[in-house]
Formats: sequence, C-alpha cells, structure tokens
Amino acid sequence: MILAIDIGNTTVTLGGVQTAAQMYSLEFTARIDINYEWSAGQYETSIRQLLENENLSPSDFRGIIISSVVPPVLTPLQECVRRLFGTEPLLVTSESDLGMTFSIPHPEKVGRDRLVDAAWAAAHYPLPVITVDLGTATTFNVIQENRVFCGGAIAPGLDMGLNALAERTAQLPRLDLQTPERIIGRNTEECILSGTIVGMAAMLDGMVQRIEAELSSPVTLVLTGGAARFVEPLVLHPHIYDPNLLLKGLAFLYERNCGK
Repeated sequence: MILAIDIGNTTVTLGGVQTAAQMYSLEFTARIDINYEWSAGQYETSIRQLLENENLSPSDFRGIIISSVVPPVLTPLQECVRRLFGTEPLLVTSESDLGMTFSIPHPEKVGRDRLVDAAWAAAHYPLPVITVDLGTATTFNVIQENRVFCGGAIAPGLDMGLNALAERTAQLPRLDLQTPERIIGRNTEECILSGTIVGMAAMLDGMVQRIEAELSSPVTLVLTGGAARFVEPLVLHPHIYDPNLLLKGLAFLYERNCGK
C-alpha cells in the first residue's frame, strides 16, 4: 500500500492506496488540521494514532508520497515520515515525471495539488479535460490533447466566501456548507446558501463554457475536492465526480516515479 499525503491550506489529508493491475483503490482516509506550531514529533504521534485506528502499522506501506502547498508544514512532516516509516518521502514538483508537458511559462509556480490533479486526469480521462478542485480555493486545470497542461483559473473557495460574509457584515450569520433546496431563498440563511452554492455551480458552468469556446473543443469535466459534494448535484454541464482524485493521483505518481 502507498501512503499519499496532501498538505493543504487547512488540513493534512492522508490516504492509503492499494495499486494492482493499474487499478487504484482507496483503503482509508484521515485528516489532521494544519498546526503551524507542531513539531515532527507531534505529527508523528498524530499519524501513528490514525494508523492504529485503522489497525495499520508503518510496515504496511511500501512508499510515501507528499504534495504540499504549505512550505512551513512540509519540513516537519518530512521529518515525521523519516522517523515513523524509516524512508524518504517522494515530493511532487513540476520536475517530477507527471506524464504531461507544459505550455505555460513557469510550471514550477503551479500548486503541487494542481499538478497531481492534472496528472491523474491527463492519464485517465478523455482529452481535453478540465479538473475543478473545490477546497480552500477553487482551482481549475486545463489539459489539452497530447497531455499538455495549458493553465487554468483560481477562485475563492466556498468556505472562504461564507466566512467573508459573516466577518464583513453586521447581521449575516456563519453557515455550514449544504446543498440548498431552492434557488430563490425565503429567508437570510436560504439566500446565503443559494448565492454561495448555486452561485458556484453557475460559475463552474459558465467557466467551462468559456474555456470550451477558447479551446474550440468540448471538454471532459471532472469535479473533486472536499466541497464538491455540495455543488456537484447543481452543475448542469455533463461531468464526472471523483472525490478521491488527488489521493489516487498521488499514488499514480509514486508508481510512475518510483515503481519502475
């Protein structure tokens, strides 16, 4: 089993991925809230406990791979992996064998999570393909024919929008994410959910339509990320919902870079 670790802006997500005959199955997932003050030892204690909860031990994993968009957390987690698993983790960068090329000027500036999403989509879905990852931010990746990463877009995430409404207004409440039952809200809470969730779905449809026009080609649309489940039922464009795309993508890149 491969341990995939994604260091995001708010959480560290771990997934145990079994790979066999080019099939990738997620055996478990767990999350740790980002803590900038934690040492390698504290992350080690937390991950050890998560593994014990799954009746797993470090010896059950034949490799570790990490993607990170939070440099201050990467260093203690690398040390944690060395201590807990006795191995050096593979780090995803634009120099990794991603199975795709770039037509943008500075691929090294693309978020590591975006690289993983794009690499998996380029290898597993009809091209051209757009991945949309709805997390702390909403990120779009566009991969053209011949597996060429040509760019994308970044927008605020759903939670970011809800937090901003609550923090920057006097009377609007902070709501938890949920799929609204109607578009025309009948009270403040319904109006906020409609504007946030339905508005995001409409934005996705509009962005995809414009990207297709710019490419002069229809695209495959793939939705993923922690908040995608709230938006996905409202997206009108034909799409695939793959909630585990990033973790499977990490395991795929481990095999591609270390499994040869």
